[in-house]
Amino acid sequence: MNIESMHWTREPLAWEADGGKIEITTAPHTDLWQRTYYHFRNDSAPVLQAETDEKFFSFTVKTDFTASGHRFDQCGVVVYLDAENWLKASVEYENERFQHLGSVVTNHGYSDWATTAIPAEVKTMWYRLSRREDDYRLECSYDGEQFTQMRVCHLWEGAGTIRFGVYACSPEDSSFKAVFTDLAVTDCVWQAHDGQQPDED
Repeated sequence: MNIESMHWTREPLAWEADGGKIEITTAPHTDLWQRTYYHFRNDSAPVLQAETDEKFFSFTVKTDFTASGHRFDQCGVVVYLDAENWLKASVEYENERFQHLGSVVTNHGYSDWATTAIPAEVKTMWYRLSRREDDYRLECSYDGEQFTQMRVCHLWEGAGTIRFGVYACSPEDSSFKAVFTDLAVTDCVWQAHDGQQPDED
């Protein structure tokens, strides 16, 4: 993937891109969230993305968050269309015992949050984002070989030209360096559904 073709929506506190590696240093009080449950709206996380109108593809990236250590520090994969329409997947630091491996989908200004607990000792994670028109699949992997599905979702505004890439943020009073490597765009590995047929209109 050509990192030089990617563009920032909000530059981070500091960043470097060298060859196939991206480093983002987060600023305190940066986040992505819309309304649901907490009722606040945060739209301040930096995202670095490429633009495409390709309807079927997969995007893979490895994240290294060894430097994270404050509650909610996070970095991962993102499709950010605008403040009220986006999805993300990441590991969010919680405490010395565990972290939240999870994902958020935001449609028309309302976010959800699906998580599972993983040990705090985990410091790297791979993600694979696959697109089939306006439907998306998020997967994760500890080794970059065996991927596990995190969720299948729909973006109501995600049928046309989209932007996708990486993000990092620190919602509370902290800062850390997130490292992204092994960025790759391939043919879509999420195959067409071959089970139950769609309902007829």
